[in-house]
Amino acid sequence: MSENRKLNALADLANVKFDDLRPSFTSNITDQKEIHQELECHFSKKGRAGKVATVIKGYAGNNNEIRELAKELKKKLSVGGTVKNGQIIIQGNYREKIIGILSDMGFKLKRVGG
Repeated sequence: MSENRKLNALADLANVKFDDLRPSFTSNITDQKEIHQELECHFSKKGRAGKVATVIKGYAGNNNEIRELAKELKKKLSVGGTVKNGQIIIQGNYREKIIGILSDMGFKLKRVGG
């Protein structure tokens, strides 16, 4: 049976040899993302005329880095937001999605409030 041939039935599996299926020891284990820093993801209505916002606190980068992070979050969520006093404020309750996105980027997040 050739290497590139697709298996179309279970009967084709009878001809496949499974001798060399051990995992290779040369695989790169360093594919895991590093945790950059720990952030807090807050739920807030205070001072926003009763409208809900998600506030991300604890980013320890410079002003340009936090603006780039906010821009990327706003683009991925298709929502508005801003950066004020070192905090990223996203319009709406997108905590779960933000936690997923930032976790994929390598950040460790803590859910706070609400």
